[in-house]
Amino acid sequence: MQKSGKTFGSCSRCETVPGKIEGSGGLYLWFPVSHTLNKVISALAKAKLEFELLEESKCLYVILDGIGREKFSALASSVLKNQELKETKVLWMREVEQPKLSDFYRSTSLDSFINFSKSDWLLDLLSEERITTHFQPIVYTSDTSKIFAHEALLRGIDEQGNLIPPGRIFGQAESAGIIFQLDALARTRAIREAKLHDIKELLFINFSPTSVYDPATCLRMTVQAIDEAGIPHSNIVFEVAESQHPPDMDHLIKILMFYREAGFLIAMDDFGSGSSNLNLMHQLRPDFIKLDMQLIRNVHQDYYKALITEKILEIAVQLEIKTVAEGVETLEEFDWVRERGANFVQGYLIAKPTSPPITNTSYIGGVEAVPMSA
Repeated sequence: MQKSGKTFGSCSRCETVPGKIEGSGGLYLWFPVSHTLNKVISALAKAKLEFELLEESKCLYVILDGIGREKFSALASSVLKNQELKETKVLWMREVEQPKLSDFYRSTSLDSFINFSKSDWLLDLLSEERITTHFQPIVYTSDTSKIFAHEALLRGIDEQGNLIPPGRIFGQAESAGIIFQLDALARTRAIREAKLHDIKELLFINFSPTSVYDPATCLRMTVQAIDEAGIPHSNIVFEVAESQHPPDMDHLIKILMFYREAGFLIAMDDFGSGSSNLNLMHQLRPDFIKLDMQLIRNVHQDYYKALITEKILEIAVQLEIKTVAEGVETLEEFDWVRERGANFVQGYLIAKPTSPPITNTSYIGGVEAVPMSA
């Protein structure tokens, strides 16, 4: 069993699912400007919610029970702008007492507090580990019957056993400030299920850079799960998705250096979806780039998409970076990327994500797979 040669600490934030907000208590609020404070006071008075202005602490204290929290959340969301919700800091205290200095590490934005209050279903899902992994094959464009790798994709399971789409899960986790716990759990579950299904090909695993504070601690569970599964580090490809926010480049490079030193491979996901891709390619120097599905969609019919995609593929060849065309759904799209040198292809034309993983891709879209000699 391969070891990384590194000593890892523990990350209590990544490894612990937070408890729900329950019972009665008090919410302390610190506002960015007095105008925001005045708007909230006026709204609280009209709603007849009990509050107190603490002049010395320059904060507002609101007493809330379960129904009161729902009422306050709706009120705050209606009277404050998004920026005000994000810049207002809050601290929830279960007991009716002023917070101690040691309590302030739990403070968060009002926006996150409101979304966290709506996340009981997600907290139950995480604490009960009602998640699973579906695997989508990545095949050679030169021979689509030959599987090169599998991408691990999270799926949630509701209390009735139905699948919950990942977009809903990750969207709620991001807005509620619990993406750390979800991302860590998704990675370890993917590794364990890959071991269970005895996947021998490369395994592509998504990770969010914003969910990692310090690689040596936040990634401890992931590396431990890989080593316990006996999967060679060289068989793991970590996908970096471009965030809607500009990345902290120094932090991202630190994470990827950690992965590389441990023997893992790196892929840039959703390449072509954002304006900073080429700069990221230069700075991150990935082993793979995955062309965004929106770039691939009808690429054979769109001159602009075609020209951009051709240049990306040319650059990748010159830099010896392997390419994966994502989201391929038609034979026309497949033929186009194959003819222009994409190394691998992934999408519904080949196979949808499934559990257990598909082991035979001899037919794509009802058509016999492309042989090596073609």
